[in-house]
Amino acid sequence: MISKIILASQSPRRKQLLEWAEVPFEVLVSDAPETYPTDLSFEEIAIHIARNKAQKVMEQHQPQLPVLAADTIVVCEGRIIGKPTDKADAISIIQFLSGKTHQVITGVFVQFDKHSKSFADTTEVSFYPLTNDQIEFYVDKYKPYDKAGAYAIQEWIGVVGIQSIKGDFYNVMGLPVSKVVQLLAAE
Repeated sequence: MISKIILASQSPRRKQLLEWAEVPFEVLVSDAPETYPTDLSFEEIAIHIARNKAQKVMEQHQPQLPVLAADTIVVCEGRIIGKPTDKADAISIIQFLSGKTHQVITGVFVQFDKHSKSFADTTEVSFYPLTNDQIEFYVDKYKPYDKAGAYAIQEWIGVVGIQSIKGDFYNVMGLPVSKVVQLLAAE
């Protein structure tokens, strides 16, 4: 097992998940753009963005520890649902997801000293139909502007609005931490 890693993320949820798993880490934030070639699959997009984040941290800091980066995307009806730009966009996104099943895909990339490993994990999330009052309440109270898909499963909307999930709950929070721990343990 690796003794310590660099987390190339400012996500409080990813920090929390690594802490819960008792993986020692320090944070070095990457300012890599979240852009990607248009010919990639959804899984490849998430890994591509995660790889860019890790490589940017490697370039800027030359850390002596493995660098872990992740990127989470939400896909519904064949399109990527990004982070909302404002309140109206957040409401619109959740209205679109209401009553539907979507995929949450997290790409994980770990740069070791002389090699790297990557994978993508997909979780299917189904929402109950939500009322406009419920959606506005959630957006007003929780301000999910930094979240792909405009929601966090561990907040109120996940408690009252999620009908079912198929896959890793923690993947929806932003990191399939059990798979990350297995990957690190294999090194």
